Amino acid sequence: MENLSLDHMIIDDREAGLFRVNRRSFTDPAILSLERERIFDRCWIYAGHESEVPNPGDFRSRRVAGRPIILARGDDGQVRVLLNTCPHRGALVCRENAGNARSFQCPYHAWTFNNQGELIGLPGEDSYSSAFDRRERSLVPAPRVESYRGFVFVCFDPAVETLVEYLADAKEYLDLVCDQSEVGMEIVHGTQSYSMRANWKLLVENSIDGYHAMPTHQRYMAFLAESGGLDMQSVSRLRGAGKALGNGHAVIEYEPPWGRVIARWAPSFGEAKKADIAAIQQRLEARFGAEWAYRVGQTSRNLAIFPNLVINDIMSITVRTFFPVSPDYMEVSAWALAPQEENAADRALRLDNFLTFLGPGGFATPDDVEMLESCQKGFANREVVWSDISRGMKREQPQTTDELQMQTFWRQWHERMTPPPASQKVRPVRSGKRRAA
Repeated sequence: MENLSLDHMIIDDREAGLFRVNRRSFTDPAILSLERERIFDRCWIYAGHESEVPNPGDFRSRRVAGRPIILARGDDGQVRVLLNTCPHRGALVCRENAGNARSFQCPYHAWTFNNQGELIGLPGEDSYSSAFDRRERSLVPAPRVESYRGFVFVCFDPAVETLVEYLADAKEYLDLVCDQSEVGMEIVHGTQSYSMRANWKLLVENSIDGYHAMPTHQRYMAFLAESGGLDMQSVSRLRGAGKALGNGHAVIEYEPPWGRVIARWAPSFGEAKKADIAAIQQRLEARFGAEWAYRVGQTSRNLAIFPNLVINDIMSITVRTFFPVSPDYMEVSAWALAPQEENAADRALRLDNFLTFLGPGGFATPDDVEMLESCQKGFANREVVWSDISRGMKREQPQTTDELQMQTFWRQWHERMTPPPASQKVRPVRSGKRRAA
């Protein structure tokens, strides 16, 4: 595996304005094995949101970076990420997707752990010698767990930089999402779970690709036009930009032609909600000032946090993560994010938008799945070696339809997949901009 050469996986000629990706990176099992080791085992990976476990004893079990974990709030109020495997013989100790529990009991030999992960009981404990120490046989926590504004991340490399350092300028865009609530954001109950027969990196590209929107999602554009919520000429005048945010993170931020405040309503609902929208915008301006309030309430963003977290803050707020099972197959999970104080009527409109556009059976997601699976099928033509993502590379101000965002991802991918020898490693100092309080 170590002899696998990745030196020629990308062509990054900034002077000529040419960026290409070797299609082997989407198909080679050996490359996926290295991705698991050098990316998913060493980067901060999104595990869940603190709002998913609001009360002591609440838990969620899921797979993160290929590992079964338990996101749990203990009786002490602390949120933990515990590795879901019994330290006795390995069985899963939690087999429910969600719930509230004082303890987790392994079904194999009935070892029992409290909701803080501590071993509190086992049958026949007197059969063990004095060398047996319960504390050493507790559930193992993820090596590193940190959160930023409710978003909980794990890393399986104990030596990783702090989460704040890792997020770099992506923090600014998480702030734009979170400042939409006066009391805090929450994940709405329910999970979208689906899969694609495509390489996981294709979904990263797709999620921050403004170039494909018009040709791929014509059905949705027609739906908006017919509902009176969209003027096609206004789409062509979409104002926005793509930005690199450090450490492989990227965003496209834009002013949608239909307008928005806090992503609560589809275009067709805007007229009926004008008074509510104006009141929300006034409260934002009182809290943050006109400039920040405008970005929070009137701009949309597609944010990609390297390697596999996407937050689409558009008609609704979708939090999406995904993990490769094989080079040509990934599993996807997505959730709706919303202000905690949102009333029932507005929540219903938000969830309608969440399903209508980005739901597995909505307008956009089936289109995207079809296109990404089509790309994966096309990669069988091994004679065509390169994919091109050079669009806008020489432009001074990249637009939302340019491909700076994908270039940013691939540069970080290549850096992590081709690390220098240990003797040459120098830890970079990266900092992100902070908004004024």
